[in-house]
Amino acid sequence: MNILEFARGELSGWGKYERILFPLEILFITLISIYMKDKTAALISAICGICATITAGKGKISCYFFGMISNICYSYISFKTQLWGHLCLNMLYYFPMQFLGIAKWKKHMKKDKQEIYKTKLSAKERIIYSIFGIITIIILYFALKYFGDSNSIMDSITTVLSVIAFILTVKRCIEQWYLWTVVNGLCIIIWINAYLSGSHCFATILMWGTYFILGLYFLHNWNREIKNEPTFEHL
Repeated sequence: MNILEFARGELSGWGKYERILFPLEILFITLISIYMKDKTAALISAICGICATITAGKGKISCYFFGMISNICYSYISFKTQLWGHLCLNMLYYFPMQFLGIAKWKKHMKKDKQEIYKTKLSAKERIIYSIFGIITIIILYFALKYFGDSNSIMDSITTVLSVIAFILTVKRCIEQWYLWTVVNGLCIIIWINAYLSGSHCFATILMWGTYFILGLYFLHNWNREIKNEPTFEHL
């Protein structure tokens, strides 16, 4: 497949309203960020992060390319605001996981259109992930507190849930959207506090707010798609 064919596949399968609303979302955040005089890194991270979320929700493999750029920029602003959990999460986990995601998704693409098959966890898997998440959050909380993290409680919860959610993203599981919704809601609070403390990251607040809305939207879409084609859960 050449670059032109890949681009055509990524642009296919979009609904009429999605083609209008998604670009308007990105334009709105860009204009607001410029008006608020945000840092360039925050703006790029926001735009690429939103593009990654939208394309992931559509099951498009290009989400990982947008994700790489967003990870780098987000790591920079996390470093500046001393959110060490978010910094490590993006540079040591998210960034290398983008390559694994590309490799995994390529094996589960629909033949009729360039999108992935969706699936879901079994009851046993949900229990295992839940126990792992609770234990890891407790351990990470004390570790971040020891190293002087500016918000160790919220940072530990969002970091661990993000790790699990990204694993579920690579596995193409609908449960990722439940976790992303929780993470996105908490991150809105984290970055509002950072903004009120003097960090020029209003675009980051808008980014997480957009993530929250998109997460709910794609949760609904994936749920409907899996119900309509129940064989997806066995792939």
